[in-house]
Amino acid sequence: MKKSLLALALAGLYAGGANAATPTVEEMWKIIQQQQAVISRLQGDQKATDAKVEATAETIENSSIASVAEWVNKTSIGGYGEMHINQLENQTVGGDPDKQEIDLHRFVLMFGHQFTDDVRFFSEFEIEHSIAGEGKAGEVEVEQAYVEWDFAENHSAKAGVFLVPVGIMNETHEPDTFYGTERNPVEKNIIPSTWWEGGAAVNGQISDGLSYDFAIHSGLSIDTGATPSAKYKIRDGRKKVGKAPAENAAFTGRLKYTGVQGLELAATVQHQTDITQGSAVDASTNVSANLIETHAIYQTGPFAVKALYAMWDIDNAINTDSGKTGADEQEGFYIEPSYKLTESLGIFARYNQWDNQAGDSVDSEYQQIDVGVNYWLTPTVVLKADYQDQDVPAGADEFDGVNLGVGWSF
Repeated sequence: MKKSLLALALAGLYAGGANAATPTVEEMWKIIQQQQAVISRLQGDQKATDAKVEATAETIENSSIASVAEWVNKTSIGGYGEMHINQLENQTVGGDPDKQEIDLHRFVLMFGHQFTDDVRFFSEFEIEHSIAGEGKAGEVEVEQAYVEWDFAENHSAKAGVFLVPVGIMNETHEPDTFYGTERNPVEKNIIPSTWWEGGAAVNGQISDGLSYDFAIHSGLSIDTGATPSAKYKIRDGRKKVGKAPAENAAFTGRLKYTGVQGLELAATVQHQTDITQGSAVDASTNVSANLIETHAIYQTGPFAVKALYAMWDIDNAINTDSGKTGADEQEGFYIEPSYKLTESLGIFARYNQWDNQAGDSVDSEYQQIDVGVNYWLTPTVVLKADYQDQDVPAGADEFDGVNLGVGWSF
């Protein structure tokens, strides 16, 4: 029955012309079989095309394009920087020249990558003073480069190059986070910020508002009387993990309390077996050193105050080695009240006092008063202006004057 209907339909098509011959049933059946073959071939081609499209989509999904997209989603880029103008006059007759300069003090790029939910990488790449190279003013530095692993809930470990957990500014020093064009002289000369080392550390929460840090890392290496260019100041001991001596490790521990809104209390202790890393005049002598630092920050409404004290207790062998009596004790403190007049405008004052030869009765103490203003164009872009007034030991350079700056972070 079906064949007869098809035959009649095809016969109707062939009847388009007046003189067209009517095909026989056998001829129509042959035509039908040929058309069915074409249809089957077309259906096969369509299935093959669908399979290819599906395979191509899967290939794209697993291709480098998809991998790049995933990499971008897991990788972060940030940075910060600041430019300063210093107009400082040296009040000491016969001392160093006045400091009247403009300086791109630092330009920093930060790169991070999240490998998994528990493992990540973080780094800081820095250029100081705009241009680096032989005979140039600047330096190229890797300030941080470490892998961090969340090995338990609220507890992490890291290994690589990281900032030592000490002070207020050492770990948080983006220019929009602090008052004053220059970083405060106490944390600079006593702690000494910014201070990074290579090693391993753990940190975490002990309870609500109470956290801990513990690190084993490379230590300072103060150049003493073993060389003609003997130095004794703590800041001069930073080797920045660039083929740094590793005769003796340093151990740093910190407790921090933030359980009350607006309050931070912290204390850090560090021990180093030999702060000369074996370079003392008497090679059999270990010049041990201990650092104690404590600070408090309190903010309520527009008012805030910061206070910090830091002290190094060093084996008195350093006095003999360096030829600087009193170098066995180096200490300092500052207090800084500030007030936000508006969301964008803040004023501050800071009293700083530090001494890198505090272990004797000789007057070797520095004092500096800073007063100034910060104006935030956005929460992370800031303009700064301040005035500094120093009181220094006899014969030392005394720089008084104005500092201006612009800073940013992102």
